[in-house]
Amino acid sequence: MRFTQLLWCLLLLLGFGFLAEAILDPVDFLALQAIRKSLDDLPGSNFFRSWDFTSDPCGFAGVYCDGDRVVSLNLGDPRAGSPGLSGRINPALGKLSALTELSIVPGRIMGALPATISQLKDLRFLAISRNFISGEIPASLGEVRRLRTLDLSYNQLTGTIPPAVGSLPELSNLILCHNHLTGSIPPFLSQTLTRIDLKRNSLTGSLSPASFPPSLQYLSLAWNQLTGPVDQVLLRLNQLNYLDLSLNRLTGTIPGRILAFPITSLQLQRNFFYGLIQPADQVNIPTVDLSYNRFSGQISPLLSSVENLYLNSNRFTGEVPAIFVERLLSASIQTLYLQHNFLTGIQISPAAEIPASSSLCLQYNCMVPPIQTPCPLKAGPQKTRPTTQCNEWRG
Repeated sequence: MRFTQLLWCLLLLLGFGFLAEAILDPVDFLALQAIRKSLDDLPGSNFFRSWDFTSDPCGFAGVYCDGDRVVSLNLGDPRAGSPGLSGRINPALGKLSALTELSIVPGRIMGALPATISQLKDLRFLAISRNFISGEIPASLGEVRRLRTLDLSYNQLTGTIPPAVGSLPELSNLILCHNHLTGSIPPFLSQTLTRIDLKRNSLTGSLSPASFPPSLQYLSLAWNQLTGPVDQVLLRLNQLNYLDLSLNRLTGTIPGRILAFPITSLQLQRNFFYGLIQPADQVNIPTVDLSYNRFSGQISPLLSSVENLYLNSNRFTGEVPAIFVERLLSASIQTLYLQHNFLTGIQISPAAEIPASSSLCLQYNCMVPPIQTPCPLKAGPQKTRPTTQCNEWRG
């Protein structure tokens, strides 16, 4: 009898041992319950179908555990076309203290980011994009010192970019585009930062040379209200392979040295840059967009290696270098937009056949275009610039 009782006790102890390994930490369990109560599937989504709290939460869709702790939480079905989730982010999220990754797929999640996110000290990846998150970016995010990726793009965020975010020491990707952020851009201290995307906000102020680390490879500040010169900023960023500063109010000159950087796309349109870019070496950037600025002087032949070149709506003068015609007719240049300048000629035969894969526009210069080519509608119907304007510009 005593042996039987001892055997049952041993089996019970072993059973509790196995259960202890499978049971999620109670704090994480309650946090997941609170998160679930604050969110719902949009019509057509069944992401929460597996979230049955009578079973092990580590088997739920989007929940990944290490032992008895939740280390990764990916809310919503990531497949293309998924309707996503609705509701609000519960502050109980901050209770998942072992979390290293948090993402929420596009949906209709509203409300502010809970300040409790700052309690996730091990968080490295935070991506809540294409929802309706509003309010300000919590300054307390600066307390998440191990954060490497912060993506809050395509939301309704307002206010400024907290300087504390700029001080994150391990930040490598910052994506805050398509919001309603205002104020100036804080300096970023991380020496591992490679991507900054702040386009389509309402940011103001000038750019300091100390704002961005030399490690930066991708920089997009388009569609803001930034002012001031950028030459000293760009000279430090010799690792750039993508640069878009278009549709701001930036001024000054563009250093020719940036064309020797490993850039694959350069867009500087609709600013107030002046002067002439004179690259020192052959340019190997596939796309260069310098349109809608105030660049002047003659067009450098070294730009002829660019596949898609937009120089329209500037103040360039003189003849188009012959090398451009050669590369255009050989289909090496796919887009050559020169309209709305003060160019006086181009060495091309009226009988020349431009390849179907290439586009040339010469409208509204100080010459009669020797060849008729299709231009974008916004180039307007006028073929040449009024003589008075040409004479005035020459003077």
